[in-house]
Amino acid sequence: MEALRVFHTISSTCSSSHPLRHLFHLASSSKFTTLCSPRFRSPPSSITVASAVRNRRSSSSATPPSTSDRDAVRSIRLKKVEELRATGFEPYAYKWDRTHSANQLQELYRHLANGEESNHEKDCVSIAGRIVARRAFGKLAFLTLRDDSGTIQLYCEKDRLASQFEQLKALVDIGDILGASGSIKRTEKGELSVCLNSFSILTKSLLPLPDKYHGLTDVDKRYRQRYVDMIANPEVAETFRKRAKVVSEVRKTVESLGFIEVETPVLQGAAGGAEARPFITHHNSLGRDLYLRIATELHLKRMLVGGFEKVYEIGRIFRNEGISTRHNPEFTTIEMYEAYSDYESMMNMAEEIVTRCALAVQGKLIIDYQGVEICLERPWRRETMHNLVKEATGIDFTEFGSDLKKAKDVTLSSLNIGSNNQEANSIRACQSIGHVLNEVFEMEVEPKLIQPTFVLDYPIEISPLAKPHRRHAGLTERFELFICGRELGNAFSELTDPLDQRGRLEEQVRQHNEKRAAAATVSEVSSAEAKKSDDDSYDVTLDDDFLTALEYGMPPASGMGLGIDRLVMLLTDSASIRDVIAFPVLKIQQ
Repeated sequence: MEALRVFHTISSTCSSSHPLRHLFHLASSSKFTTLCSPRFRSPPSSITVASAVRNRRSSSSATPPSTSDRDAVRSIRLKKVEELRATGFEPYAYKWDRTHSANQLQELYRHLANGEESNHEKDCVSIAGRIVARRAFGKLAFLTLRDDSGTIQLYCEKDRLASQFEQLKALVDIGDILGASGSIKRTEKGELSVCLNSFSILTKSLLPLPDKYHGLTDVDKRYRQRYVDMIANPEVAETFRKRAKVVSEVRKTVESLGFIEVETPVLQGAAGGAEARPFITHHNSLGRDLYLRIATELHLKRMLVGGFEKVYEIGRIFRNEGISTRHNPEFTTIEMYEAYSDYESMMNMAEEIVTRCALAVQGKLIIDYQGVEICLERPWRRETMHNLVKEATGIDFTEFGSDLKKAKDVTLSSLNIGSNNQEANSIRACQSIGHVLNEVFEMEVEPKLIQPTFVLDYPIEISPLAKPHRRHAGLTERFELFICGRELGNAFSELTDPLDQRGRLEEQVRQHNEKRAAAATVSEVSSAEAKKSDDDSYDVTLDDDFLTALEYGMPPASGMGLGIDRLVMLLTDSASIRDVIAFPVLKIQQ
């Protein structure tokens, strides 16, 4: 009811020079901090918690405990909550009617001259947001309010607020969410401000925000408490706004080209469409294990079989693998499939999506990523894996024919790889020349692909879902897109021959099972080998229903997957994937 009384009295408050005391709902704040968006000037200083406590002591006979730590601040603020309720004010409101955002006011009154005030009765505004800075002295106080759009100053005069002014100084803290109404003026120093006639605490904050000078700098805590990170570091919230813009632009781009968005299962009977360790869960009612999807590919291809010609899905993917600056166990991709096209079409599609997103977020195609200039202007370089490896190492894998031993020996000697390190063991473990070629590519070429590059024509042994190359035996029509030394996309001319597809998937299962068996027979292994054998200990099964679908006939098609998280990293200059995932997976805190 108290909140309702606020709404009914805003208009009368705005037209009167006398504040209505019952409009004073209260808010809360915390430790010394100025958390202002760089877009608008902030007050020159902020009060510390200690200063706030001194103000409170001057208006209350109670002596609060020390505010030197988080628990003490919380204790003080809980007493403020009790005091508010004891005097009939609810510190956790139901709603607030606002007329403008901070940014709208900054734009609407941008021509207001220094020292000028808008018509007091005509230009009454109502805003709401979090208090991120405050300073008070004598009969004047300044608060900085931040909402989703930006910041604006609240100009608080004792003459206008009467007894509310002392309540403001005593009970409003940094961190509180406040509703405020009043007229607009620009101070003599040029700061656009809302001259308060009334205000209401909408949410009382109990915990202190990070202080102005140190901020929230603990990286682990920033990821665990992303909500505090976004309050303390406005640029973090801006990253997620840009992420939303990227996803929106991707969707608009593919739909403008006739693609239809569909949804496929997250819980699957067989994990397929990629080579990765899945997460396993159990369905109690069905009494069976299910897998969280490692790709959306196989179900999207079923849609092509069913008659759809252009389909896509933006969705979460789950892989039970390592965590790094490039990898999170759950991440977002877009996968798209187009009937009657080949992988050349998908190269054009990748260029279109990335450049449109860059223009939407950055407004330009030459961008900076971690101090390196990246040119996204089309066309992008296109080169085969064989040629890139030969260019970087001098090794021509076309000369080895089917001699796997020679390929391994030449690779080890040419690259001066030691006999007992991890790279040497990876080369020796390769089961085909195609696998050796890919290992060399990942070691010697991939980190150097800084500018956008399409790497073409992967070996058939590592591309079980791609169509055989129409001109080069042993290769497939597949590309991967690399920017800044990391893979951003993967695409094929899709394999549509059901018998060839069954044979390749069966071979993939056989090779995986051989690796599992070999790992199980090793009685004494190093810690690194033990870890690797554990990584290979999951089941790989055939998706028989997918193979059945292919036997009904899938049209010629191309398909592509793009990593949304890595694209956002590129376009927001973020060094880690955790910076672009709001709530990344983290280790358990000890």
